[in-house]
Amino acid sequence: MEFRLLGSVAVVGEGGDVGLGPAKRATLLAMLALRPNTAVNVAQLMDALWEDEPPTHAKTVLQGHVSRLRALLAEHGAEAYGVELVTRKSAYLLRMPESLVDAHRFEELVALAGVQRSPADSVRMLREALSYWQGPALTGTVPSRPLEAAASGLEEMRLASVEALAAAYGQLGEHGRAAAVLRTEAVAHPLRESLAAALMLALARAGRQSDAMDWYHRTRRLLAEELGVDPGETLSEAYATLLRSAAPAAPPRTAAALTAEPPAPAPAVVPELLPRPPRGFTGRRDELAALDREAGAGDGPVCLVTGPAGVGKTAFAVHWAHERREDFPDGRLFADLRGFSDTPAPDTAAVLREFLLALGVPQPRIPEGAEARGALFRTLTTGRRLLVVLDNARSSEQVRPLLPGGDRCVTLVTSRDRLGGLIASDAARPVPLHHLPPADAAALLATVLGEGRVAAEPEATARLAGLCDGLPLALRVTAARLAERPGWTLGAMVGELADEQGRLSLLDVEDIGVSAALRLTVQQLPESATRMFRALALHTGSDVDRFAASALAGTSPAQASADLDRLAAAHLLTEAVPGRWTPHDLVRLYARRLAPQADQEGLRRLLDHYLYTGLAADAAAEPGSQPCYALPADHRRPAATREFEDRAAALDWYAAERPALEGAVAAAAALGLHDRAWRLALVQWPLMLVRISDGWTPLLEAGLASAEHEGDFDAQSRTRALLGWILHEEGRDAEALVHLEKAPVLAARAGDTISEAIAYVNLAVVLDATGEHGRAGLLMAQAVALADRAGHPNTQVLTLHHLARHCLEAGEYEAALAHTVRAGELVPPDGVVVRAGLQILQGEALAGSGRLEEAADQLKRAIAAADAAGFREGSARAAERLSRLAADR
Repeated sequence: MEFRLLGSVAVVGEGGDVGLGPAKRATLLAMLALRPNTAVNVAQLMDALWEDEPPTHAKTVLQGHVSRLRALLAEHGAEAYGVELVTRKSAYLLRMPESLVDAHRFEELVALAGVQRSPADSVRMLREALSYWQGPALTGTVPSRPLEAAASGLEEMRLASVEALAAAYGQLGEHGRAAAVLRTEAVAHPLRESLAAALMLALARAGRQSDAMDWYHRTRRLLAEELGVDPGETLSEAYATLLRSAAPAAPPRTAAALTAEPPAPAPAVVPELLPRPPRGFTGRRDELAALDREAGAGDGPVCLVTGPAGVGKTAFAVHWAHERREDFPDGRLFADLRGFSDTPAPDTAAVLREFLLALGVPQPRIPEGAEARGALFRTLTTGRRLLVVLDNARSSEQVRPLLPGGDRCVTLVTSRDRLGGLIASDAARPVPLHHLPPADAAALLATVLGEGRVAAEPEATARLAGLCDGLPLALRVTAARLAERPGWTLGAMVGELADEQGRLSLLDVEDIGVSAALRLTVQQLPESATRMFRALALHTGSDVDRFAASALAGTSPAQASADLDRLAAAHLLTEAVPGRWTPHDLVRLYARRLAPQADQEGLRRLLDHYLYTGLAADAAAEPGSQPCYALPADHRRPAATREFEDRAAALDWYAAERPALEGAVAAAAALGLHDRAWRLALVQWPLMLVRISDGWTPLLEAGLASAEHEGDFDAQSRTRALLGWILHEEGRDAEALVHLEKAPVLAARAGDTISEAIAYVNLAVVLDATGEHGRAGLLMAQAVALADRAGHPNTQVLTLHHLARHCLEAGEYEAALAHTVRAGELVPPDGVVVRAGLQILQGEALAGSGRLEEAADQLKRAIAAADAAGFREGSARAAERLSRLAADR
């Protein structure tokens, strides 16, 4: 029989593991087996069996577990092994040979190994002792304070024995094996400085000086980030040993030489503080070439590698630094400035101290103050060909005191911020890193997954690159997940990542991933920029201008511009088009995570902003036309509304905002704001007329659903009239007529004469197209009468224009001519496009009446008017009519 505590708590009999049952029973056994042949009182046992205060019936529960454990032991022949669970008044005792407990055998072997004279014997005993461990000690027990304390004690003994085993390997000269033993534990316990120090020395003695240095810097960063402390004495001494061993030794000198000349100065220390080269680095050919050019230009150049979180700035800089080693014979320095980190950045004095130590300055000679250290650093770097890599800088102020003094030095700074101040003050040369193109992204995936796996699914590979936004960090996390699942296809991972709700979670592994990187970027922003970032999560489109951003954040357009620029400087937004800012997909998804912290009123402000701006755009695009809606009763005026110089500017705004406006319709409906939804569906009607075949039907159907939900007859009429027109232009006349037959009736019930006239015109046009010319003519005349009654010139022109066209197609040329002449008298001076259209109709009517010379003159005037207005379609139509007229003559 055997009792196991070094892993899952278990009793192993001749037939295998004994089923102990619930965690409290395993806890009872562990408490007794940890102290074999020693009475453990009831109070101690109850403390162990419950994480919090034991309940009133705790003693009864304990007695039940004792009885069951006693029965289990008896059932599996414990008596034959000298094992007995005994009651001692208010305590229990597990009588047994201590050698049956794995923890006891482990401790005995470790103690024996410590007194061996032969390192080989120590290795043998320590390896046997460690073989008893099957996982974390006391697994499967209640996580109470007594058990956690016992498990921590056993774990400390295990780690000490690992360090002892490595030391024994080192005595045998097997430094590679020592490093292998230590590395596993150092990865699992990254904050244990004694492990890290031992691993550093083992790596160095195994000839892996660069890896040893890398491990020191990794541990130093973790201590700072996790605990906010500097390395302790053990780790610092190990680092100093590494630095001393890295310095070249002076050649031996004879006694005669020593008396003949003064001693030569010791050769300068060549510092090598770079982390190890990044594994699997791919692509970036153009950016590497750009960095080569900038690093070779001028005296003491400062090169600034910038880009968004996760784009691979550190890997890029370190890769370049290793590739250009021969260019810097006097050494390479590296410091992580932790500008975007959970822990405070190292102060300037601490970084300079590390640099000076690496340059060979003894500790007693390092000045106390940061300014004095900086002066000494600049003096020592003068005349040297040295590379200084300042990684993860937050600000220009953080970088300037660390710049070397030599004209032959190169400084390489990486940052998520553009650091415009450093460009202005020190002529820093930007080298921006963008998201990886598809080919480089595929190559990066192949470095982890293998060429074959990636080549087998080219389409899925390209889709993965897109879903990861071409970010190396996201691609590596995705590759890591796929590497853990060799049975998964890349297509299956595409399916998982396509779900926006879970994409960011899939792109995080432990504390590494896109979310963590973005969080560290956002937490460094000023308060107003942070509010803006959260507010943008509510935006309904893919890009945003300062007016929409102002509405979302509840600020002024000027402040919104400043905040958007700050977010762009932090590479959270891209100003792809002047005045419009766009987040990448993963940034947008992260912003949505913060949406609960955002001002939820921001979405309502955005909807009202679009309502106001839409009316201003309508007025600029179609001057004098009836507004497509009245503002809702509870609307709120935005802080400022964009002004439109002319029709072209309004149409450009419609085109740019189309995705956002369509998203606003859906968002408004989802919030139950149907009075906003139908209005936002209609607001783009001028663009719809210009881009008639752009697939507007779903948007208008959504608007109609909201109008019906509101029970608003006028809204339903306007929406059905426009929807019917769009369906007609799509060749869906039967569907169009369903809506158009209802539109005038709804307008009449709403008492809107102008809407009724427009609805009749649209219905008549479709009836004409389907052969119902008689009814179409009657409805056209009715529409004209309604427009005249309303006294609205634009609607009068519209109805007369369509009636003239109807007469023209019916061969009633004189009537058509009369209608165009009357309409022309009503066109306002700025209605150049409408006037050109009427002139074309007049020319056609004149030609039909046989007045060919007048027709030709009219069509020539129409061409000139259309050209002047930029009305290319009208100009082409008039030219075609003129050409046909000339051929007929």
